[in-house]
Amino acid sequence: MTVLLDAAPLWHFQTNTYVIAPESGGPAVVIDAPPDPEGVGELLARHDLTPVAVLVTHGHIDHVGGIDGVVSPTITAYLHPADLNMARHPGEQLRALLGPSYDAGEDELVTTTFSDLFDGQTLDISGLSLDVLHTPGHTPGHCCFYLANEGVLFSGDQLFQGSIGRTDLPGGSYDTLMESMATRVLPLPVETSVQPGHGPTTTLAAERMHNPFLQELL
Repeated sequence: MTVLLDAAPLWHFQTNTYVIAPESGGPAVVIDAPPDPEGVGELLARHDLTPVAVLVTHGHIDHVGGIDGVVSPTITAYLHPADLNMARHPGEQLRALLGPSYDAGEDELVTTTFSDLFDGQTLDISGLSLDVLHTPGHTPGHCCFYLANEGVLFSGDQLFQGSIGRTDLPGGSYDTLMESMATRVLPLPVETSVQPGHGPTTTLAAERMHNPFLQELL
């Protein structure tokens, strides 16, 4: 791997936030922004990086809830439009998880303006080239990001070590997720390094061999 890649598990759900850059001391891409902008800032400062873009894998609060504290007029945020309404209202997500008595105030609305992601898109940002793979199932707009030159997949909540993303939340579909896995993820080279939204790094080869959900497809 020739690019700089680092990660930190942030917020209550230990969401893996990634920074990638051609080198330290320059521009960087952030992948996912949980409600811990200070943690994102510390991750960037570790390598003296300046963010120029934030790519959001999907609209759940633990991946996008801190986006307002990270973006600025010089930083472009990207999200698939199918998850936009979900991302705008993280308080509603917390009510669904914590119960209707949870008080979601206006300060919990996400106001960032997003640029659209779409399947097959290639984002060329500050010397980095990332392919967008639309992988619905965990959410309707879930996307993975493939750094082809380095053989790295940022899988969000599509694929974990030994597991897959849950599909019992609003907008989730097990059949759709598995179709996304079969058509968008499994065709990637087996040596692909998988950087998931939660938990440890793995490889596609290891998941093809040991992940029970992938075994259903092989």
